[in-house]
Amino acid sequence: MAVRYDRLAAMAALMILLGVPSAAQARTDAATIPATPATIKEAVTMHATGSFDVKITPQAATPGFESAQLGRMTIDKQFHGDLDAASLGEMLSVRSETPGSAGYVALERVTGTLQGRKGSFVLQHSGTMNRGAPTLVLTVVPDSGTGELAGLSGSMAIIIEQGKHSYTMDYQLP
Repeated sequence: MAVRYDRLAAMAALMILLGVPSAAQARTDAATIPATPATIKEAVTMHATGSFDVKITPQAATPGFESAQLGRMTIDKQFHGDLDAASLGEMLSVRSETPGSAGYVALERVTGTLQGRKGSFVLQHSGTMNRGAPTLVLTVVPDSGTGELAGLSGSMAIIIEQGKHSYTMDYQLP
């Protein structure tokens, strides 16, 4: 029980340091903000589609971490279509001993134009393969947008058909 208490105490201290309100405080704060047309903004989801070219280059393991048996790669992409951009990123991956099971994480900074708006943003990838069944989530990192893409939020899906890469992106901008 002491270990659990220590973890809870550490989490509570972190929340206080980060200024995360308690559930009761959040309810109190929400109750004091009047719901007027000026404070209610309905987010409109926009869609972008296109293709992309990708170059993935294996990298040496980080010195001292070779025994982790993680694959490390760089990502170099060129997006076409509604997203006219280039991206650079890094990926870590691992394969299990079970055929068809693996995982990867990656971060990539995308710089260019999204349906006429210039700037950059960061995509965070989380992918798993569970005995051949894939799951992939790509999310725009909150507050990573710059320029005309400041405030961008959303997600991207990657489609690979007959060796060709394409994307669909659902996003919101302020």
